[in-house]
Amino acid sequence: MKENFLLEISVESLGAAVAAERAGAARVELCSNLQEGGVTPAPDLLRQVRAALKIPLFSIIRPRAGDFVYDESELTAMIAEIAEAKEIGADGVVLGVLRRDNSVDVRRTKELVDSADPLPVTFHRAFDRTKDFLQALEDVIAAGARRLLTSGGADTVPGGLPILLQLLEAAAERIIVMPGRGLNAGNFAAVRHALPAREFHSGLGTVLPYDNSDFTRFEAEIRAMLRPT
Repeated sequence: MKENFLLEISVESLGAAVAAERAGAARVELCSNLQEGGVTPAPDLLRQVRAALKIPLFSIIRPRAGDFVYDESELTAMIAEIAEAKEIGADGVVLGVLRRDNSVDVRRTKELVDSADPLPVTFHRAFDRTKDFLQALEDVIAAGARRLLTSGGADTVPGGLPILLQLLEAAAERIIVMPGRGLNAGNFAAVRHALPAREFHSGLGTVLPYDNSDFTRFEAEIRAMLRPT
């Protein structure tokens, strides 16, 4: 099998970001509070990580944990956070806005995408809360996002393979569909064989050190995921 894929790793600390790069990750997504799905990292942390990494760095833009229905003050805050991420030197941003019925809010998402320009936008796993995935895919494309992070609506990518295959086929070359959630060294080879995706996303929270001191297991897991099959 030809090995031609990119692995993005989500992290919430400088140490984890540096370890991910050292282990061979192609891109880092920086968040705070990953236990709640990730929120916008503090500017100082973003600056530190940007200064330390050579690989591309994406920043999540999410003003709070919880749902993805935002009021005007929260959307204004997200625009300010995007501007700060651009000023610091992020290579992309990760975001998503839904309506109260959990459909994609195309208008508001497009406002954020326009604000991020020229940085690429990844529409994150808010997508997995939508009810009609193929329609939601069209909405994300219409909003101008370059990537879609999704588990196919399942708890993990292996459980969402049928939907992910549909999404990848429907997306064609219009947007990058990036499977992510629950990927690890134990299942990644099988997922890569099953899905014609070019990019994948993993957090590997189960092998992160509690005290952010020893990233040996974390690095070993990434290297194992990147090993040719």
